[in-house]
Amino acid sequence: MATENGHGPLTSGDYIQHHLQNLQICKVDSGEWIWNQCAGNPMAINVDSMFWSILLGFVFIIMFGAAAKKASPEKPSKFQAFIEIIVDFIDSSVKDTYHGKSSLIAPLALTIFMWVFLMNLMDLVPIDWLPETSKYLGIEYMKVVPTTDVNITFGMSIAVFFLILFYSIRTKGIGGFIAELTLHPIAPPLKGPGIIAAPFIIAFNFILESVSLLAKPLSLSLRLFGNMFAGELIFILIALLGVWQLPLHFGWAVFHILIVTLQAFIFMMLTVVYLTLASEEH
Repeated sequence: MATENGHGPLTSGDYIQHHLQNLQICKVDSGEWIWNQCAGNPMAINVDSMFWSILLGFVFIIMFGAAAKKASPEKPSKFQAFIEIIVDFIDSSVKDTYHGKSSLIAPLALTIFMWVFLMNLMDLVPIDWLPETSKYLGIEYMKVVPTTDVNITFGMSIAVFFLILFYSIRTKGIGGFIAELTLHPIAPPLKGPGIIAAPFIIAFNFILESVSLLAKPLSLSLRLFGNMFAGELIFILIALLGVWQLPLHFGWAVFHILIVTLQAFIFMMLTVVYLTLASEEH
């Protein structure tokens, strides 16, 4: 390999491992904060993932804020027209899926779609550009695609999970939410000899529905993480070919544009669907 690590050429395995390593910081037992020696530490912070996700969140806010401030119904700019297409598309998708009364869902869907899309889009930046630049600045590791970090995708899905709980309780009440977890899908007998089996049926329902409820944020996060991590790994493997990587890199990048957009849309739509189910009264 042409890349050096200060102790000779990197092997293919070293190269792959280096690109898959996050810039981490953690606190050790002595109370000292250390960098990149956090293996097995559950409290380690992936600084690069946090930095790029927050930065891209601000990019989204600035882009749409600028479009809103400069919006003109008489002479709309091309940028304004582009933003309006995105907003109309998300708005129509939400209206077709969500039939509740919350005014939060459409803005939430737009935020999720654009934020996830921008984070995914970082996967199209040539794999060595930003990591090599960070090396010159004294930063050893730099992963620039936040959605290839399971902590980021889990963080977003956990926020969605709490929204599911909020809308379920707001719509059905505490009693209705508990009833949904315990009285479905098998209705327990409430009279007659069969009432003896009611506690077992309720316990079975609770286990079944709890697994179904917890599977929502789990599948939401792992689907996005798995697809984006696999895409990044393919870019890394292509980069190992040296100068011969260019045709393959271009071809995979063109195809990956579809994955980048599709995964953002799927994450957004599943969030809307889950919140729709949470807002329905049975």
